[in-house]
Amino acid sequence: MKDLIFKETDILREEIVALSKDIHATPELAFEEHKSAEFIIQMLKKHGFSIEEKIGGMDTAFRGRFKVGEGGPVVAYLAEYDALPDIGHACGHNLIAATSAGAAIALSKVMAEKNIAGEVILLGTPAEEGGGGKILLLNEGEFDGIEFALMTHPSVYNMINRGGLATTKVTVTYHGVAAHSAAAEYGVNALQGVIQTFNLIDSIRARMPNKTNINGIISAGGTATNIIPDYAQCKFSVRNATFGDLKIVVGMIKDVVKNIEGLLGVRAEVETSLVYSERYCNLAIDERWKGYMEEQGEEVLYPNPDAKIGSSDIGNVTLKMPAIHAYVKITDEKVAAHNVAFTKISATDQAHEATIKAVKALAATGLDIMVDEKFRAEINKEFKETVPHYENFEL
Repeated sequence: MKDLIFKETDILREEIVALSKDIHATPELAFEEHKSAEFIIQMLKKHGFSIEEKIGGMDTAFRGRFKVGEGGPVVAYLAEYDALPDIGHACGHNLIAATSAGAAIALSKVMAEKNIAGEVILLGTPAEEGGGGKILLLNEGEFDGIEFALMTHPSVYNMINRGGLATTKVTVTYHGVAAHSAAAEYGVNALQGVIQTFNLIDSIRARMPNKTNINGIISAGGTATNIIPDYAQCKFSVRNATFGDLKIVVGMIKDVVKNIEGLLGVRAEVETSLVYSERYCNLAIDERWKGYMEEQGEEVLYPNPDAKIGSSDIGNVTLKMPAIHAYVKITDEKVAAHNVAFTKISATDQAHEATIKAVKALAATGLDIMVDEKFRAEINKEFKETVPHYENFEL
């Protein structure tokens, strides 16, 4: 049946490429991806998917469903389609959307032709770039009922089983008392709170868990040099290997702020953003995808354990169910994502040829999950034995 999947993908080739080009030509930022979502929805409707729009309280989130028979597994492909400010699709989300949509449709064709019981879902997940769309959908129960989640991401190499870091943003706001700088003793300097926050965080880095990464900026520090600032603010990006370590570090930052309040007499507020968890890609599914890519002449790598890695909201999905986030080589150039060069690469013929191969591998892997009970048992056993459970993501 793999041959049927490959054949259906080839039939869809022009539509898949056209979808990618349409999204690429219409870059939309997080939570504003109205045209991009509509491009995908119309393609799914054309191929018999039922659509639920505006799910999870987001105007640009949606679910496309194609069900055959009664019972059977539920496999979801995840589509991202938000762009970056000023530089458009510099992370290739147009290709992610096209790959997932193409795989969902190709799988649906074979399920219908061979009367394979189960359900394939294309889940439209907005705002990966900082908005945490998948996390919001998880929190609203929109992933409930899905048993397996699959997606790929464009890159400069083919790779499986790459992890991701847990991360959150921490905002510290200080309130003081304004005064003329000639009589500074009558004021309470909020900016000193910010400065000491940076100093104290630096002083306790040695006590932080391994692989802690903190980067901060001063977002407000006063309005005039002759006025003692009564308001100041700093923001930090915090990354750790696991959510458990992240929680420890955020707690240490909160302790720093409490000490500064007592020392300087300022009043402080600490806010944290959504938590992107670490990532646990399911190796059993990844290996199957790797095999189908290799059948098409592609070399697929394993990650370098010492390589720098980032964060994505797919991590939270991997805690909920077996999932993959495989990487697809779309260029021979060694160009990092999130720059204008990658934007251009994401619309090239080479990128689209790689996308077609990724569609075939992703759809064939989904088909194996649908029809192979032993494979599903292997996937679920790995998930149960290797993925931690967190009661909540409170910091």
